[in-house]
Amino acid sequence: MAPYELTVTVRTQYLPEQSDPARTNYVFTYTITIKNTGSVAAQLIARHWVITDANNHVEEVRGLGVVGHQPLLQPGEQFEYTSGTQMATPQGSMLGEYFCVAEDGHRFEAKIPEFVLSLPRTLH
Repeated sequence: MAPYELTVTVRTQYLPEQSDPARTNYVFTYTITIKNTGSVAAQLIARHWVITDANNHVEEVRGLGVVGHQPLLQPGEQFEYTSGTQMATPQGSMLGEYFCVAEDGHRFEAKIPEFVLSLPRTLH
């Protein structure tokens, strides 16, 4: 077991009631589960997202914590939150990283694997 390791999993959902395709506005939510799979307690301090739509328009988002929290995770603990984004195309993707500090002061990054945002039944 690596001492400094967070595992990130993602579930996505399209929100048709908040979207307006006629105005090229598509809204998605994503639910992130962050689990400390390392052997040292670690705190999530900040995030960095790269959001890319189907037209290759890229938006980067940086900020402290996630949804107002900077969770401290003991080994084996997890934190889940839901957030959202909007884009001008019915498909896109997101990826990024969380910047973390372990209880021993070691700084590390936890990669957020790329995931797809897409209207249901539009990908083959």
